[in-house]
Amino acid sequence: MTEPELVMVDAVPSPALRPYVTRLTAYRETPAHPLTRNEAAFPGAVLILGLGAAMEVGGVRVTSFAAGPGDRFTTTRTSRTTDGVQVHLTPFGARRLYGLPMRHLANTVVPVTDVLGPLAEPTLTRLAETPSGHDRLALVDRLLRERILAGPELGPQVPWAWAKLVRSGGRVRVSALAEALGWSHRHLVARFHDEVGITPKTAARVIRFGRAAALLRAGTPIADVAGACGFYDQAHLNREFRALAGTTPGQIRPRPGAPRRAH
Repeated sequence: MTEPELVMVDAVPSPALRPYVTRLTAYRETPAHPLTRNEAAFPGAVLILGLGAAMEVGGVRVTSFAAGPGDRFTTTRTSRTTDGVQVHLTPFGARRLYGLPMRHLANTVVPVTDVLGPLAEPTLTRLAETPSGHDRLALVDRLLRERILAGPELGPQVPWAWAKLVRSGGRVRVSALAEALGWSHRHLVARFHDEVGITPKTAARVIRFGRAAALLRAGTPIADVAGACGFYDQAHLNREFRALAGTTPGQIRPRPGAPRRAH
């Protein structure tokens, strides 16, 4: 019987990329049998530069693709070897990289050629000619740095509001953000749709979920997580986990005495 194999190599983005890229990973996975996963919503965007077999992502058959921010989990299915580089982008990294209003990518999966245009094919060709995971990551870092820094400049207001949401764990009031910026609620929402892809309220919801998931993985009791992250009660926490991750808090939190996975 064939054993499953997963090889991953991570790299820290270069300093110029750190406001825009949170993680760079070269990967190769050979499943022992067809795999179905629920990928949780997270406050950012994903770029997959795939070189192996196609996979199903949110019902779309793709090999290399971009996925924007959203307010639901995404189901992926694969049965053959997948290989390539995964890039986790901040919303502003994706906005500058693609040069598109992020609302066009919210809750959406699109082929990489739709967002990178003529850059897509030569990038994939160069990656295929580069066998080392570390070298692939260095290549992607360099290409991203050139493209993102040449992308459209963004004003400081929405990144400031985003940082406030992240630091508060999604608990700062949207009205307080608009007031601090001197904007109307409608204008703040419109700017978030352009630069982030989702509304400030939805962004706060996804950020709050991410904080709760991190606390659960660290072993924090579920009831404590609900209170610390601003959920009304444990039932509210359960509903959010089902909607945003397709799972429950109990399935994420380590059981007493069980070994914890490193993250």
